[in-house]
Amino acid sequence: MGFVRHVVCAMSGGVDSSVAALLLKKRGFRVTGVFMKNWDSLDERGVCTTEKDCEDAYRVCQTLDIPFHQVSYVKEYWHEVFSNLLKEYQRGRTPNPDILCNKHIKFNHFHKYAINTLGADAMATGHYARTSQEDEEVFQQKHTAPPTTLFRDRFDIRNPVRLYKGADLFKDQTFFLSQISQEALRQTMFPLAGLTKEFVRKIAAEAGLHHVVKKKESMGICFIGERNFENFILEYLEPKPGNLVSIEDGTVMGTHKGWFTLTLGQRARIGGQRDAWFVVDKDISTGDVFVAPTTNHPALFRDTVRTDRFHWLTVDPPPELARTQMMECHFRFIHQMPLIPCTVTLNMDGSVWISLPQPVRALTPGQFAVLYKGDECLGSGKIIQLGPNEHTLQRGRERLTAAAKHKEQPTPKPAS
Repeated sequence: MGFVRHVVCAMSGGVDSSVAALLLKKRGFRVTGVFMKNWDSLDERGVCTTEKDCEDAYRVCQTLDIPFHQVSYVKEYWHEVFSNLLKEYQRGRTPNPDILCNKHIKFNHFHKYAINTLGADAMATGHYARTSQEDEEVFQQKHTAPPTTLFRDRFDIRNPVRLYKGADLFKDQTFFLSQISQEALRQTMFPLAGLTKEFVRKIAAEAGLHHVVKKKESMGICFIGERNFENFILEYLEPKPGNLVSIEDGTVMGTHKGWFTLTLGQRARIGGQRDAWFVVDKDISTGDVFVAPTTNHPALFRDTVRTDRFHWLTVDPPPELARTQMMECHFRFIHQMPLIPCTVTLNMDGSVWISLPQPVRALTPGQFAVLYKGDECLGSGKIIQLGPNEHTLQRGRERLTAAAKHKEQPTPKPAS
């Protein structure tokens, strides 16, 4: 009898992680299920969903006859994800907690706990994604301490593990994994890589895991669940009332409780208006939030963004980009939005400019620009700067035309 590999599976109490654990068990691995508690609060209705999820995860582990552990990252989540989130909102940005949660909690603290504390050979999650390595290769990865010098051993990264879209393109979750470390990726298995959500539900039902099959998908802020966002954020940030100002003529249309309660592209609730108005920009120095009539107003459309230092999943930028500073690929900044062709320019500081062939609606600072080449997810960078919007460009063009016309007009001759 050969050596039985030990895999620690992150259990959320949902159908995906439950089936991931089931498949690993069926394949003869020694599986341990671990539930992570990352948020310590009752929601508005006074119901703590964490308790219910934990109970569901425990029941799955009992049914599968595998050990169950609980681990709390409440403190880490607060310091590394949530306080960062609040800072971003105060800066006028709209952050993505799910991407940050995977980066800092699941694929950092939890990964280290699985490998170092529980002595696992690999960790597994219920994400719909796949990597370039076979399972046997996952077990050959040794835990290496990050280099203390500035220069990495080039041999380390010569054959990096790549992240690819899962078979179920509608459920594909590579978007949320675009900031994780190469080290964690090397030691992670995605048992649902080749499956569709529908098939996963079928497997769960056949295995008698009925209590998780019926659960609805968890949405909303990672570990915080679904709630009224404005009420939720105002529990943590002081209200900063300001004006809703028309981008077209500067008219004050109404007021808001704080620029951080609104995000670009969303409908602004303005009393007494028959037509819908939408958030197009924010000025956090004055507290003004600019709004425009119609959902497709030119002020909502832009065709360039700049990110902060880009996180390449393979550590180094693609050779073509490193060589020429430019590359064609695809981009999205919202999970499940269609991929958009783009041109990427690499800057000296590791940040990138992303140029789009057509302007896109509601590109938003704080969101992550995630890049793809074919099926491969290359990584992501946080959007920190936007190019000019179409409304501004149109006005500029109109001014230039008017100035040119003015020049062409013959100057009247003085009367003799």
